[in-house]
Amino acid sequence: MSVLQKILAKYMTRRLREVDAFRRNPAPVQDRQLQYLLTKGKKTEYGKAHNFSSIKDYADFAKQVPLTEYADLQPWIERSVTGASDVLWPGRMRWMAKSSGTTTGRSKYIPVSQEALQHCHYRAGRDMLGHYCRSNPKAQIFSGKGIILGGSHERSPLRNDLSVGDLSGLLVQNLSPLARYLSSIDLSVALTPNWEEKLEALAKQYLPLRVSNISGVSSWMLVLLQYLVKKEGKEHILEIWPDFEVCFHGGVNFEPYKNQFDQLFPGDQVRYFQTYNASEGFFAMQEEAKSEDMLLMLDYGIFYEFLEVGTDSAIPLEEVELGKRYALVISTSSGLWRYQPGDIVEFANLSPFRIRITGRTSQFINAFGEELIADNVERALGVACKEAEVSLSDFTVAPIYIGAEKRGQHEWLVEFEQAPKDVEAFTRLLDECLQGTNSDYAAKRKGDLLLKGPLLSIAPKGLFYKWLASKGKLGGQNKVPRLQNDRQLLDEIKALI
Repeated sequence: MSVLQKILAKYMTRRLREVDAFRRNPAPVQDRQLQYLLTKGKKTEYGKAHNFSSIKDYADFAKQVPLTEYADLQPWIERSVTGASDVLWPGRMRWMAKSSGTTTGRSKYIPVSQEALQHCHYRAGRDMLGHYCRSNPKAQIFSGKGIILGGSHERSPLRNDLSVGDLSGLLVQNLSPLARYLSSIDLSVALTPNWEEKLEALAKQYLPLRVSNISGVSSWMLVLLQYLVKKEGKEHILEIWPDFEVCFHGGVNFEPYKNQFDQLFPGDQVRYFQTYNASEGFFAMQEEAKSEDMLLMLDYGIFYEFLEVGTDSAIPLEEVELGKRYALVISTSSGLWRYQPGDIVEFANLSPFRIRITGRTSQFINAFGEELIADNVERALGVACKEAEVSLSDFTVAPIYIGAEKRGQHEWLVEFEQAPKDVEAFTRLLDECLQGTNSDYAAKRKGDLLLKGPLLSIAPKGLFYKWLASKGKLGGQNKVPRLQNDRQLLDEIKALI
């Protein structure tokens, strides 16, 4: 074991004692998070508007502060974007993570404070490495370099002191000197916005090095790793980096990609660790390779509540139950107050609190990190149909997952009342409308590297009616689901043709 490995392992062991403490006794830790947030927040415009100074406990907090979604906080966030101080969180926001998913606009802007960077995201990165090392005593991860695969950011046209972009780009920009050393990161490469250029630059940078790990979104990792194997004329990554140990993945469902990762990393040398991080915060992480359930991290400046699906009243962590589906509700050190990011979770364990992500509060496709929601799809399709002067009866959309020799794609199964005269032209128009509606989809479509244009399959008339009838769902409020993250429904409908 190298000297650096020993030093870092010792530090991480000390930190994991704190994690073990909240595993055993979570309630006081969450109480302290709430009191910390209220103390900081009472000096803000939002805190004054909701009388934070009078809040003594969780009951007061739940009574005085409303549950929120992005549309509720958007006016406050927009004031922060334009430069107002002390709006949702003390001070002037210098970073905004740009993300799709709102029904009120093309993109949403999530504030990211200095406290969130340091005490949430970067602490989580260290904890992630700590959990890996504890679960694998023979780890030599620090003897090699780690690839941090992220996005980019740019200066806001509204303010010279505001950076806006992917959260991963903001994190890379602000990495500590030690983290930069461990990843051998070159900011000019890591923050390159053009993905084609970034692929070649990453290859040039990392192929000569001893690489032990990679972290990022599964789909993008797959694109890079397959590119490197093809470029080097190898069969798998271990022929390039024989000391490779672990992939830290998050952002999209890993399961559809597992077989392809196993081909890139044959045998059982490489481990996979799942993380639950988002623009709004870093929430949970896998502790050991044998279980994909993730430990809810309780001391990152986040106070958690949970809204049981089908109800309208949130509960604190200590009241959750196994076997129930909850919409996540968070209050954070970036000024998101009782905010619903849209994720549905279930608890796999209550001592300690371990969770798994089971879906979203709205229909969506996020097979490749595109975060396409029903509102995006319906608005884009409406514009395309109007411009092409066509009409439709019903539709559903599902992913075609990335293969060894193919890129990802969305298949649209559409039943038209009046079909387009030129199907290819309509498909291109639909693609353009989707890119105009959803910036994440546009980013994944760029250069056709990760996501090809849509595949439009025209359904015979009456197909969706036939499927609904087969399920006993004719009439009433029954409808065909628009978006899925797997192909089960779409293939089931097509089987009726």
